[in-house]
Amino acid sequence: MNSPAHKLRSWTGPVTVPTRDDHELIRACLEGSQESFATLVKRHEQRAFWAAYKILGDAEGARDVAQEAFMRVWRALDRFDFSMAFTTWLYRITVNLAIDHLRRNKRHKGVDIDVFREALPDKSPGQSPDSGQDSRELARLVRVVMDTLDEKYRTVLTLRDLEGLSSKQIADITGIAHATVRWRLHVARKQFRDVWNRLENRNESRAHRDAADDGEPVDGAPLPTAHRESSTRNRTP
Repeated sequence: MNSPAHKLRSWTGPVTVPTRDDHELIRACLEGSQESFATLVKRHEQRAFWAAYKILGDAEGARDVAQEAFMRVWRALDRFDFSMAFTTWLYRITVNLAIDHLRRNKRHKGVDIDVFREALPDKSPGQSPDSGQDSRELARLVRVVMDTLDEKYRTVLTLRDLEGLSSKQIADITGIAHATVRWRLHVARKQFRDVWNRLENRNESRAHRDAADDGEPVDGAPLPTAHRESSTRNRTP
């Protein structure tokens, strides 16, 4: 088969709403249908991108990983195990490529997730601007904390708590034992919680200092003496 993988980046043509399942599309690919492969790509490209992005925190790297994942899929289609779901296989390839990318680029800083959330259509037009800003800030903080985790813990936490996969599915994707997945998930959640709490405490302390510098009472604390005296002098008799 002549690989159409080089066309993935430029694929913009309309694809018919899929009526065949992934296994049928793969069989058609094996018979030489590049259109069926394009349909597979269109159906799962966002899934691959976000799986990679949630591990890398970098959009350009995630696009490269997703591109490479589909190239690997195309080259290995004749070895596909029809007893498994295509998505499980795609996740396995994507996650392994993302981990390899992390190892090669340990000093690379991830791009803030706000950039991509702003590019997405607003699914909740009734939300206030403040609500959207709070959500973006929360997403940014989650990314900051995730970036502190070792890759083996970040991977299982991403797949379980951000992607919603079961521990069994994660074991199938990563190729590690189910018990190991559960242990790493336990450790990852504890590490995430510890870093999150430290970050919150630091932000709270900074907010208290800023409020004190502005002469505002903090949590019911009295105003500084100088400020009270100034306020008293400025009162109208």
